[in-house]
Amino acid sequence: MLDGIFTGLSTAVMPFNLMMVVVGCFAGTFIGMLPGLGPISAVALMIPITYGLDPSSGIILMAGVYYGAVFGGSTSSILINAPGCASTVVTSFDGYPLAQQKQAGKALALAAYSSFTGGTVGAIILLFAAPALATVSLSFQSSDYFALMVLGLTAVAAFSGKGQVIKALIMTVFGLMVATVGSDVTSGTPRFTFGSINLIDGISFLLLAMATFALTEVVMTVLRGKHNEEEPDMDMSELGSMKLSREEIKEIAPTVARSSVFGFIVGVLPGAGATIASFLAYGLERNLASAKEKLKFGRGSLRGLAAPESANNAASTGSFVPLLTLGIPGSGTTAIMLGALIAYGIQPGPRLFVDNPDVFWSVIISMYFGNIVLLILNLPLIPYISRLLVIPRPILIPLILFFSIIGVYLVSFNTFDIHMMVIITVVAIFLKLLDFPMAPMLLGYILGGLMEDNLSRSLTIYDGSLAFIWERPLTLGIFVVAIVVILVPMLAQLRSSKSVKDRDTAVSTIGEGEG
Repeated sequence: MLDGIFTGLSTAVMPFNLMMVVVGCFAGTFIGMLPGLGPISAVALMIPITYGLDPSSGIILMAGVYYGAVFGGSTSSILINAPGCASTVVTSFDGYPLAQQKQAGKALALAAYSSFTGGTVGAIILLFAAPALATVSLSFQSSDYFALMVLGLTAVAAFSGKGQVIKALIMTVFGLMVATVGSDVTSGTPRFTFGSINLIDGISFLLLAMATFALTEVVMTVLRGKHNEEEPDMDMSELGSMKLSREEIKEIAPTVARSSVFGFIVGVLPGAGATIASFLAYGLERNLASAKEKLKFGRGSLRGLAAPESANNAASTGSFVPLLTLGIPGSGTTAIMLGALIAYGIQPGPRLFVDNPDVFWSVIISMYFGNIVLLILNLPLIPYISRLLVIPRPILIPLILFFSIIGVYLVSFNTFDIHMMVIITVVAIFLKLLDFPMAPMLLGYILGGLMEDNLSRSLTIYDGSLAFIWERPLTLGIFVVAIVVILVPMLAQLRSSKSVKDRDTAVSTIGEGEG
């Protein structure tokens, strides 16, 4: 192992490969900032460029673009509520409210620090534990994944405000319903397509996210503008300091540490990816927060911003474990990178350690350098990036519309997706006016397809029986955790209701005694 690490280190520190890290991070950051493009588009754009490079340099470049795009995607989420990629949707939940509170500088700086920490923790764990983690990844079966998705759905309460749990559950079910549109995962039979060939592949997550966040926010801004035309333009002095106080650092440090490790573990599981990691980390952090701190989530919580940013970057690093050690892509982006590796004549899998140690270890070590480069690149740019907020509204709104529509169109090159985005936006505006939260719908959509897929496989293996729930200890353990996560908040709420009732009774008794 040590020989492999030294081989990878000598390859990674070659001047040309270091330049590839810088170029990849720089290109990925700016592509990631454009709403709708994200890491898959960024890495796909790099493939023609890597054909003339040797395998180590080519994969290092694409890896740099990958986590650069995830890193940069948070910028548009925070500043204009238009997620740069799917994994930064959760960033907008608390990042955008912070920007509205004149703390855009602090939000961008916190996102940069959290992303750096998450990526670095992931790279260090990957360096020392990749072979062992590959064994853990292989031990997960379809029933375990199904249980994990059910556990993920228990986080729905984290995306609802006080007294909005019923609305959040309704939106989660709505998201699960949207996930069923398209071809059946087992039989391939079209479902809920209404005879349209454009819905055979279902509704893309990017389309849903851009419609419910970017376009909806634009329309809501216009509607609010009619009633608030005297709103003054922002001044750069109002964008807030980039510095974090000692108390704020103490507050978010445990969050960043937890979310980094948690995000990496989720990223290791094939098919999970950075998007699910960011949603689950946010839900976990809100469930761990105190009653007072929970009220801040969705309204500009620093912990609510740090958790998904740490998790999605750690998960991006973790997704290289199944790619390099098993030859299984952990996400859509690593699936493209798998194709690039095969094009080089390299077969990812257990033999990669032996056959191509320079590629395996140099990619892992370059990730650490890449995170340093990203921090150095992004922190000085924050004051300039923040100027997006001072662009006059009549100019900014058409720009958001342009990038959102172009981003969705470039994924499929199908005008039907634009029409569908407009329809979903109209529905989302109606639901938002009725105070329904949008995040649970996205959570339901993300987990819906994976739940159905893994449930179908589990039922096939067990001949249609639900015995897989209790026959596999790991599956049963995850279900028990999910039940506990559901019951604990309910019991806490009942206890608080009972204490309030007892207090009211005591007060009325004292009042009667005095009377």
